[in-house]
Amino acid sequence: MKIRKLLFLLLFVPNLLMAQINTDRVMAIARNALYFEDYVLSIQYFNQVVSAKPYLYEPYFYRGMAKFYLDDYVGAENDCNMAIDRNPFVVGAYQIRGLARIRQQKYTEAIRDYTTALRLDPENVVLWHNLSLCHMQQKEYEQAKEDLNRLLEVAPRYATAYLMRGEVLLNEKDTTQALMDYDKAIELEKYEPGGWSSRALVKLKQGKYQEAEEDFDQAIRLSVRNASNYINRALARFHQNNLRGAMSDYDLALDIDPGNFMGHYNRGLLRAQVGDDNRAIEDFDFVLNIDPDDMMATYNRGLLRSQTGDYKGAIMDFSKVLSVYPEFTAGYYQRAEARRKMGDTRGAQQDEFAIMRAQIDRLNQSSANTSKQGAGKEDDAEKEDAASTTRKRSDKNVENYHKLVIADDTEGNRTYANDSRGRVQDRNVTIKPEGMFVFTFYERSTDMKRTMHYYRYVDELNHNRTFYRDLLITNNEAPLDANQVNLHFALIDQRSADIVANMNDPMRRFMRGLDFYLVQDFSNAISDYTQCILVDDTFFPAYFMRAVVRFKQFEYQTAENQAQQTSNPLVGQLKVDKMDTMDYALVRKDLDKVIDLAPDFVYGYYNRACLLTQMKEYRSALADYDKVIDMKPDFAEAYYNRGLTHIFLGNNRQGIADLSKAGELGIASAYNVIKRFTE
Repeated sequence: MKIRKLLFLLLFVPNLLMAQINTDRVMAIARNALYFEDYVLSIQYFNQVVSAKPYLYEPYFYRGMAKFYLDDYVGAENDCNMAIDRNPFVVGAYQIRGLARIRQQKYTEAIRDYTTALRLDPENVVLWHNLSLCHMQQKEYEQAKEDLNRLLEVAPRYATAYLMRGEVLLNEKDTTQALMDYDKAIELEKYEPGGWSSRALVKLKQGKYQEAEEDFDQAIRLSVRNASNYINRALARFHQNNLRGAMSDYDLALDIDPGNFMGHYNRGLLRAQVGDDNRAIEDFDFVLNIDPDDMMATYNRGLLRSQTGDYKGAIMDFSKVLSVYPEFTAGYYQRAEARRKMGDTRGAQQDEFAIMRAQIDRLNQSSANTSKQGAGKEDDAEKEDAASTTRKRSDKNVENYHKLVIADDTEGNRTYANDSRGRVQDRNVTIKPEGMFVFTFYERSTDMKRTMHYYRYVDELNHNRTFYRDLLITNNEAPLDANQVNLHFALIDQRSADIVANMNDPMRRFMRGLDFYLVQDFSNAISDYTQCILVDDTFFPAYFMRAVVRFKQFEYQTAENQAQQTSNPLVGQLKVDKMDTMDYALVRKDLDKVIDLAPDFVYGYYNRACLLTQMKEYRSALADYDKVIDMKPDFAEAYYNRGLTHIFLGNNRQGIADLSKAGELGIASAYNVIKRFTE
């Protein structure tokens, strides 16, 4: 057995020799895993490099990034500290450490990080964005405005900066300038919902309810799953006496966010207004399950219980409110009524006496106040507050129990957050095709029911227990957890011994290739698939997986080269162009072979169509998507991609029809794309 393991190490994985690991190769695999969001796996690889060469800054930096994406902000900060100790000139280390500190609410320390990083890279849009955000969190509005002005000098078409500056201006009570910034944000990014919803909120506060509703309409058209927009549009409709429309919006908001406090509270009030008492009680029950100490919800439920004949329940609610607000005369009046209806005359008389005493006290207090200066102003403020039909959620004045709830200023509809990943110029590019299908054991769960992906040959393999668990066909892969990572490393060792025992078994090579793929070691995976093909050139799964792995490897390398292009445009672009022409040809050759060997394997045509789209050969891609849909009429991803391809070619009507079918089959994002291309 020892001899077999030694032979395996020498012949099959020369780049992973125990103590003599090739740190460059392990770093490449680790960064590959990081790029494809396999964070737990990437950390294990970075650990190997740290152990071998603890003086390098890169493994600490990238490990810190992986920890950040796993919400380990303390660990991310510590790793960035180590990276900065080793190389204080790496902008990304300050950026990630700043983000980790923001998540820990260490805004002062984050500001120091971004200030330092901007000295090294003064035109970095992400750094200016996050520095501005920190100053806003610290309520340092003048400094935030200065930062945002500098950001707009660097990136004058960066719409989010206008939204952020608009919020700063609102905090400074400059509504006119804030609206100008929101107008500019909409002009720059009319397909982004943030500008529309931000401007709508201002108009809502100004009492321009019809204009606010129109802006919320646009925001909802672009972001159909945002509950806040429905909640706020309901307020605009309520103020226009459109109770049916407001109720509909609360229903939609609660379908999206069933636990929304304001949705249930406000819907409960509206249901009470239209006499739907029992369902209004259900809404207030929900509110009180979330916050049992909400006295206004308790009082409203008491009123509804009394109206529906549940006097005992009403008395319990009124008594709870009066224990907190003993001077709330309306509570005594309602409890007296409920007690009298239950035959508790003595209790009712006690409540009526409490009302009489409160009225006498109020008269005496009013007489005393008439001699005080400024009483008129206080009365005006009270009248204005009483005339309002809404209250902020933090308002604890029980007299406002009948008013609709609105968010506090600190709960604003913020449409931006800290920028932590991706190139800024790509941040708003959300329309992209569905990815290639692969063989794997792990699939992400999804709220939407998708098409069942099945192929007879794979089903036979699973029926025969060829693998340790069922093989799946999916384009929605799940990253590995720590136990799964360890399992596949162990399986690689086991399968290596099996291969030594039988060098001519293609399935053993294929299985180990799949393990290598799952631990993001693409080079060894491709090597195994190639050896598998050399043993049996009719084994189509090896061609299929080699094509997928090569495509992913090229995708990662392209991203790396584009990053290089930022610092050296000529070299980076030459590398990207070279890969486009040479590497994609290898992928296409493998997919052509898959289709030749297994003409009924629909995923071969689908993946080739994805590749052709990437190569901008749209007409050829359409032919393959047509073939896929002919073979499998419920293939949601094919409809989605064919729809996008038609749109790329300017055939919007055909594209929208395909996207509609994709949405029907479970791809919810198709509806957002439809809205964007349907003016």
